[in-house]
This record gives sequence, C-alpha cells and structure tokens, in this order.
Amino acid sequence: MVAATELVRPNVFGEPRVDRTAQLTARAATHSVVYEPDVTTHSLHSLHVRAADVLEANWTGSSTVPSRGLYPHQWSWDSAFIAIGLRHLSPLRAQTELETLLSAQWDDGRIPHIVFNPSVPLDAYFPSPDFWRSSTAGRAAGAPRTVQTSGIVQPPVHALAVWLVHQADPGLSRSRGFLARAYPRLAAWHRYLLHRRDLGGGGLASVVHPWEQGMDNSPCWDAPLSRITPAPARSFRRADLDHGAAEDRPTDLDYGRYVRLATDYRDGGYRDGLGGGHGDGASEFAVEDPAFNALLIASEHALARIARELGATGTARHARAERLTAALVERLWDPAEGMFFCRDVRDGSLIPERSVSGLIPLLLPTLPRDIADTLVRTARGPHFELGGAARLVPSYDLLGEAFDPHRYWRGPAWFNTGWLVERGLRQHGERAHADKLRTALLETADATDFAEYVDPYTGEACGALGFGWTAALTLDLLHQQPIADISAVGAFDMSEMSDKGGERR
Repeated sequence: MVAATELVRPNVFGEPRVDRTAQLTARAATHSVVYEPDVTTHSLHSLHVRAADVLEANWTGSSTVPSRGLYPHQWSWDSAFIAIGLRHLSPLRAQTELETLLSAQWDDGRIPHIVFNPSVPLDAYFPSPDFWRSSTAGRAAGAPRTVQTSGIVQPPVHALAVWLVHQADPGLSRSRGFLARAYPRLAAWHRYLLHRRDLGGGGLASVVHPWEQGMDNSPCWDAPLSRITPAPARSFRRADLDHGAAEDRPTDLDYGRYVRLATDYRDGGYRDGLGGGHGDGASEFAVEDPAFNALLIASEHALARIARELGATGTARHARAERLTAALVERLWDPAEGMFFCRDVRDGSLIPERSVSGLIPLLLPTLPRDIADTLVRTARGPHFELGGAARLVPSYDLLGEAFDPHRYWRGPAWFNTGWLVERGLRQHGERAHADKLRTALLETADATDFAEYVDPYTGEACGALGFGWTAALTLDLLHQQPIADISAVGAFDMSEMSDKGGERR
C-alpha cells in the first residue's frame, strides 16, 4: 500500500492535490480488478504526466486551447471535455475553464462556439473575429461587448461538465458558489436551444451550420449542404491548411458552403428560424442531430442534479429529459436500420448516413432497452466494427461510399466520441465492450502523442498532436475505477443523473 502521506503533493500547476494515480495503484492491491490494462504502473503514471503536460502547455491563463497552432482560441465543447479531464488535476482550474466560457454567453442564451483571444493575430485562424463581427452583427441577440466570439454554437455538454467538475471537489465548488453562478447561465442556454432552435416543431434542437454539431464535414451534411451556393474561394483564406494536410481536412467546396452559411447567418443578425433568402437570418440548413440532442438530454439530467444541490427538486428537468428522449426516438430512430439518423428539417426526411452521432444516444439512462441493445449490435456490426477490425469508433460508416479513414469526420476515430460511446456501453451494462474500448483509447492516445484523431483501422495519427480533449479524456479514463463500484472515484455515471437510471443487465 502507498502511505497516505505520499499521496499528497503539488500538481503540475503548482497546486496541492491528491495523487490520484498513486491512489489507483494502491487500490489495485486490495480489489479484484475486472479490467487489467496491458500497461505497467510506470507507463500508466507516465501517460498521466504526459496528458497533464499537454493541458499545461495549452493553458492560456483563463482557458485551454485545443492546440496551440491549429486552434489558438477557446472552443465551446472542447472546453467542456477539457474541464472533465482537468478536474482530476485541478478542480479550481476546471471551474475557471467553464466560467471563462460561460462569461461569453449572449443575452439570448446561446453559448458561442469560439471565444476569441485578442492577443492572437487575426490571420492565425479563419473565420476570425472580423468575420463574425459579433459585437455589431450580434447586437440584437445580446452578444457581449467586451469579448469577441463567433455567432454559432456547439453541442450542449456544458451542464454535464459543470456537474462533474463540482463532484471533483464539492467543498471548493460550494465555497466559490460555482454551481449557483453557473446554473442560471446553463438554464438560459438550454432554454435558447429548446425554444429558439426547435425549428422542426417536434421538441428537438436543430443545428443551423455543420460546425454547430461539431462533426464539421460528416457525410450526414452532404445532402442538405448541396442546396447551398458556396462562397467564392477567393473570398476567404483557410488558415487550417497551414497546420494540417489538405487530404485530412474538409475540401475547399465544403469550406465555401460553410462560409456562405455563416455569412448569411451573420448578415441576418444571427436570427433563428426557417426561411428562404440570403441574409435574412433564416437558415437554409437546419438539421436535427442525434448526438447534439443526446448531449442536451444528458445535460438536462445534469441540470436536475445541480438544481437539487442548490435546494430545488429537479423533478421538472428530469421529466423534460425523458420527454426529449421520447422525441429523439420518435423523430430520429430507424428500427429497420438499428440506428439514429439525422433529420433534414427543410424537407422533413431522415438522412440515411450512418455516423458515430447515431451511436451517442447510448449515453442516455432511460433509452429503451431494446434500442440500447440494437445500438450495441450496430456498433459491433460491419458498419462500425467496434472491437473488431476497428479498435476505436469510426466517425462514419466503414461501408459507406464517402468513407475516408483520414479525412476529418468522414471516417477517422475521435477521442471525444469514443469516450462518449465507452460511457454509453458501460451505462447499459456492456462492461466487457466498454473495457476493451477503454484500453484501445488509452493505448492509442499514448502511441499517437494525444492526436486529434486517428485512422480507425491502423491508429495512425492525424490532425494536431498534443490535442486538448484527447489528453483530458485520457486523464478521465485513467481515473475511472475499472471495478464494480465505478462511482467510488467519481467517474461519470449517467445512472446517477436520472431517478430511473441504472444498469440494463
């Protein structure tokens, strides 16, 4: 056993903390471990230290960039995932990460997908602040005056992150009023999505730009994007190609359509709604996405827990989450294909492209058992080959015509979606499959120096190295207790989010 006095030492940020890696090592001697990682204690500790070093290197003083070169600002869902890992190193810094993001919220409730660092040159990233013009074009929607942001959003994983960060050190959280300050902002964020973005009228939130869903160039967007006239290539300069191979990134045609959509949304004052004209704020692109809405549901459950911590009941939010789960199944589940699909709100049709987004609803504790079982079979079947030919979860159908193992979200495996699927498998009692995916995620993060994404077959690194959420979620997986009592070390357990949650087996 490791002596208790050896477990307390400064972390990489110079703050006192408990050495959680040493704790995990100490526990291993006293528990029957179901999952035994194929790594030594030394390599586990080394992976922990290297992941912490990535987060330290990417820290700006108030938030964490995804990568110093390719993504030099604060990204919305990146920061949420980063905080989930950062809580194991410094709960205070994890709280600060989320508070910085929430401080850039617009008055209409939206949390922008980028918060720009004014010290970064304008040409370091496109679209830059002078493209979005948030303080002027977003004035009617209540964009902040003191910070420049984008005008679109990203998946709403924030309430879930806030709750997990609180759990890492409840005493610190309470002393700082962390939940009390975050709750009204998170409630306004959900209200914006549930009211302003219910463009299909069925209760689900719609995304109005591919960047909002986070999986920028997924083949799920090809059909609805085909209606969009691209902006001329000469009208913008792509800074991403300065840092990544063109064959790994979205095409120029994709980018032209992204720019056109964002320009029209900006020129319409960032107003939400369906319509048909350029520059009127009405979206020509509106899609209900399963992952975006599943994360909204998970965060609604988390908001219920936050409300209870603050003295309210949380009952209404749990009930809303269950209604949203029912709407998700009604509008996006295809029983014949065993998959959740995106819905094109403009024409009302399901988009028959299998992407990892359709597996993310496994995260939900009240997902009907038959649907959860079917999703597991789909994940392990020929379209995703999870646990077979593909060690990690590919972002797109391995048998799809648009599959490309290196091109961004058209096939490569990503660590945040892998983490979500791992959590979903564990949520529904699929521990053996979850443990195998956990092993693959940790080994791949180690071998690729925390790559942004990887070839799902070979594990070859693609995109940026030293990527923020890869390092952060590696830490979270390392701190997950791989024995029966997962909650003993505060691991993410969605069954705790819902009064009706629990294992399915």
